[in-house]
Amino acid sequence: LVAWGVVFSAFTVVAEQTPPNSAARAILTILGVVLSFVAAFAVGVPLSAKRHVTFYRDGSKRDRLLEVLQDKKWQPITMTFTVRDFRGKPLARFAKNILYNLIRKRWYVYGPDKRLQFVAKEDSVILSLLRRFLGPMFGLLRTNFIFLRPDSEEVIGEFKRKFTILDRYVLDMSGDPQRLMDRRVALALGVMLDTAERR
Repeated sequence: LVAWGVVFSAFTVVAEQTPPNSAARAILTILGVVLSFVAAFAVGVPLSAKRHVTFYRDGSKRDRLLEVLQDKKWQPITMTFTVRDFRGKPLARFAKNILYNLIRKRWYVYGPDKRLQFVAKEDSVILSLLRRFLGPMFGLLRTNFIFLRPDSEEVIGEFKRKFTILDRYVLDMSGDPQRLMDRRVALALGVMLDTAERR
């Protein structure tokens, strides 16, 4: 806000030195608006914290079990996160292309070998489009996700938001009795589907 105010004020002062209703004043005002937002963004990105999530065994926060680390602060199209166990060993990598959010939100789960293992996406294209135009409609159009293997449409897991006063989510992995997806990765993905989607 300070960066925005300084740049905008500077352009406003200079613009007031030009004749009223002149083209120069209009150009300086427009430049002031645009460059003040650029300045705010340029200052805000380095100052903002990365979106990290840490899982602990209990409320004492002594024993760390799992962590999800945002790889970079500035990721204009594809956001990536690394999932690590308590020893720091990578378990998976999540990727989200924000352009897909316009139609149907989806997340990609890569293994430590960088191969695509799973895809999480909104449960329905029709419902996702309704959510874009109508919003959540007081919880009637809740955003739910299904987990799939990249080579199949078989649902191996679901992450659902329940219709309650307070937020309540259910991670259902009953469709994966063979435990193809590491349950730690499934848990981390469920949390990211909530927090990183700003739900």
